[in-house]
Amino acid sequence: MTEYIALLHKDRDSDYGVSFPDFPGCITAGMTLEEAQRMAAEALAFHIEGMIEDGDAIPDPSTLDAIMRARVNRDAAAFIVAVPTATERAARVNVTLPESLLRRIDETTDNRSRFLAQAADQVLRGSPLRSNRSVHIKVSNRAKPPRRPRKAVN
Repeated sequence: MTEYIALLHKDRDSDYGVSFPDFPGCITAGMTLEEAQRMAAEALAFHIEGMIEDGDAIPDPSTLDAIMRARVNRDAAAFIVAVPTATERAARVNVTLPESLLRRIDETTDNRSRFLAQAADQVLRGSPLRSNRSVHIKVSNRAKPPRRPRKAVN
């Protein structure tokens, strides 16, 4: 895991905004502090994934001192966001889930892949089967055609 410094910004009448000095243009927000932190991890991972796909170099993390030297950053609160290293590639898989379970997942999160990966990691934590690889899970909403009724046997 690599750790980057995120900056939390909050005005009286705004949500909690998060920016990453090492990744200009990578920003997110949340209505609560917890949501902002969760969204920050997702936004940074997504941003880095895009940079890797584009062949862009991923910067080394800056130090807190270097970041806070910039006057524009001084009013923000800093926190650390850990992201998988480039060697922890995501693998795309297809899964089949009951529609009712999929609806419950969607009511809980705005990111199915992250939710399923975190749930799997939580179940496997401490297990000898645990892998260092991150898994990106693709779930399709396409409905299967209805099955034809079987003919009655007399």
